[in-house]
Parts: sequence; structure tokens; C-alpha cells
Amino acid sequence: MTITRRNFLASTAAATLMPNISIAQARRVLRARTGLQHIAPEGFPETDIWGYEGGVPGPVIRVPQGRKVSRKFFNDLPQGSSIHWHGIRIENAMDGVVGLTQEAVAPGDSFDYDFTVPDAGTYWYHPHNKTWEQMARGLYGALIVEESNPPEVDQDEIFLIDDWRLTQEAEIDESFGQLMDWSHGGRIGNWITVNGSAPGDHAVRQHERLRLRLVNVANSRIFNLEVEGLQGWVVALDGQPLDEPFTANQLTLAPAQRADLIVDVTAAAGEKGALVMHDRGNTFRLASFHVDGVARPSRLKESQSLPQNPVPALGDLQTARRVDLLMEGGAMGRMREAMMAGKMQSMSQLSSKGQFWAFNGAVGLPDVPLLEAEKGETIIIRIINDTAFPHAMHLHGFHFRKIEPNGEQGPLRDTLLVERDERAEIAFVADNPGDWLLHCHMLEHTAAGMQTWIKVI
Repeated sequence: MTITRRNFLASTAAATLMPNISIAQARRVLRARTGLQHIAPEGFPETDIWGYEGGVPGPVIRVPQGRKVSRKFFNDLPQGSSIHWHGIRIENAMDGVVGLTQEAVAPGDSFDYDFTVPDAGTYWYHPHNKTWEQMARGLYGALIVEESNPPEVDQDEIFLIDDWRLTQEAEIDESFGQLMDWSHGGRIGNWITVNGSAPGDHAVRQHERLRLRLVNVANSRIFNLEVEGLQGWVVALDGQPLDEPFTANQLTLAPAQRADLIVDVTAAAGEKGALVMHDRGNTFRLASFHVDGVARPSRLKESQSLPQNPVPALGDLQTARRVDLLMEGGAMGRMREAMMAGKMQSMSQLSSKGQFWAFNGAVGLPDVPLLEAEKGETIIIRIINDTAFPHAMHLHGFHFRKIEPNGEQGPLRDTLLVERDERAEIAFVADNPGDWLLHCHMLEHTAAGMQTWIKVI
């Protein structure tokens, strides 16, 4: 599909790659501020955005596994903000969740983040205050924790895939808090970018080996992806290496999820490979790989698995403590009332306050945690989706495994897509003390009630 001014707002558009950005480790400041960036199609003006260092995405932070990340965060935005370091098994005070682990950093103020990164892989950072607005304005960036013995590749690329809701003048649509979004599938945009850029080609050579780090940074859109002219393996999900990599073909990424692909360029010289998305029967090109020459006579041998991270193994699941998490509400839902601010309120009362979703009959962050676990305890949470929409459930501070009905343990993840009417069990070792958020990463769903927390003592 060719993108023009004419079809810009008529359908979902395609996106491209931008050159990989790195930040020198000597630079210890990260500033959130307004900026201008040309994210719309050619011929449209620049867009006013919010970004770390004034750009979208923010600077890539690269750090070796086991080292520290130290950043003084300055907030030059008109709203309070924070930074959540998504997917990092972090010290609780550094998790960046306003209202649970810290206060919002007021406009003009700063906050010092300092923590160790225990796991290699692909992670990212974003605000955790008015996230549904601040991320939709462009506030996010990649955090890459490098393996001590990384796989041999010719190119290592990061693709932060986002969708934007733009006006005909390429301005960010100010329809934040729209009740239709909050009660349905969330804020879905009309223009898609990769690394904040509009479409273009990326130069490769036949038989080059690429590491593609895919990150879904959209508010609520689920991306159904496929590679063309590239062959290889998915080697990690949500930053955690897979025990058994699988063939890179079609892949679904819910909001906040990541996937690391190691692929070889199999398209011939003069042809194009692509990363494409499928949406409602249509196919759109997210990234084009223009093949210019040949890197080597044939493909390299099969890629080896990435080294495993030191995530603790699950204990005995038969004796593990279990807790249920019932998700209710939303449009076409069966919820008629829920607890909010200490009293039961009807659905009409809740909706008048912009609240549409509940966990275990409670709307918003409750005073009492979903569970209180002892350090080292293995916990199983059974998630029951009694709504008409899918939800991307994200647990802070830990990686978990989905437990299949036959007892098989899925790969380590920090965000799980739970489909409508689905029941899913996740299990994790509560080895990280503190108060940890559990919420839907469809950001409008979080704002409209879908959040709770666990305490580890």
C-alpha cells in the first residue's frame, strides 16, 4: 500500500525504521519536554509532541547486564510525571508508579533513578502518571541490556511501533479521556510509526543476519505482524530468552509486549523484504528492507538460543498459593455495580466518573492488595476475563509463566494478552520485596479502573 496525503487519515498507515540511536553512558540526565517532530506523511507539517530530550522516541539507553542505570529525571512538562522502567526486575522505590511507589515529579522538579539491571534483553521506559495521555503524546524510549556474549549479527535494530491519533493538520488529537475509548478497546490511532518516523527503506544485503527488537509502545492497539523476505527465529519475548526459539513468521504483540527476532535476509538483491502488519483484512508495510548486494554466499548456520537470565525457577505448583483476579465491566459487559472509594456504586455512577472496569468487584487502585506474599513464595494468579475485550495484563517487578491447562509452563513474560472470555493462569516467584502494580496495559483501561497491586514482604 502506498501512503499519500489522500489516504493518510482514511486508514491505518505504514511505518518505517529510523537509524539506531544510542546514548553515551556518561550522560546522566533524562529530560521530559515538549518538542516538534515530523511524524506525519510527506507534505504535512511537524507535530507538537512530548518526548524525552524532546524527541520520539527518547534516547536509547544501552547498558551491560548487571550494571547500573543512573539518570536524573527532569520534568519540563506541564503535568506531573515519572519514569517506569518496563520489564526490569527493579528495586521497588525505582519502579516509577505514581501513587504506589513514588509521588509525581512536579513540573520543574527532578527525581534520581538509580538501579541495577539483572537481566539482559529488550526493555523500555515510559511515564506512569496520566500514562494514557503522556505516552500518546510520544513519551517513551528503549532500554537495551546487553548480553555478555551476544549473538553474532550484522545489524541490531530497535523498532518501537506506535500508533497516533492525528488531525487533518497533523496535530495530536486532543480527545484524551474520551468515554468511548475508555469503555471499549482504548485509544486507537489513525497513523502508525516505527521510531517516530514515516515510511522509508532500510538498506540491507542478502544473507545478512539481523536482530530485530520489536516493541509495541501503542496505547491500546494489538499488532499482528509478519516478516517477508526474511527467515529466522523468535529468540526472546518481553526481554527473556526462549528455551526453544520458534520460527519467525506471524507474531502478535499486545501493548507493552516485546519480541526479539534473529532473521536472515533471504530476498534477492534488488528486491525488498518487509515487516508488515495485518489489520482487518488489510496488509500494511511497517518497514521495508531494500536488498542492495550480497553479504555472503549463503545463510549462516541456525542461531543459538540466547543465554538465560537469573530469573528464579517456579516452586511446586501443587502447593503454590492461588488467587483469582476477575476482570469485569466495559461496554457490552455484565457488571452492574462495583466498589469505588469505599462504597458500592452503580454502573451509571461509575461511568459518570469515567470508570468502567473492575478487578474483583473494585474499581481503581484499592487500599488492600490483591495478595500479600512472603519473599520467595510461588504464587499463581488465575485471571478470568469476563468482558467483551482483550486485555494486556502487566505485572511490575517480576516475570511470570503462563500455566497451560495440561500443566505445561509457557515462556517467561511480563505482559500477557488475555482474550475475551479467556481464563489464564500465571505463576511467579515473589522474590522482590515491595508494592507492585498489576494492571491492564491498554492504558485507557487502567485509567478507567483496571489496576490492583501485590505486596511482597
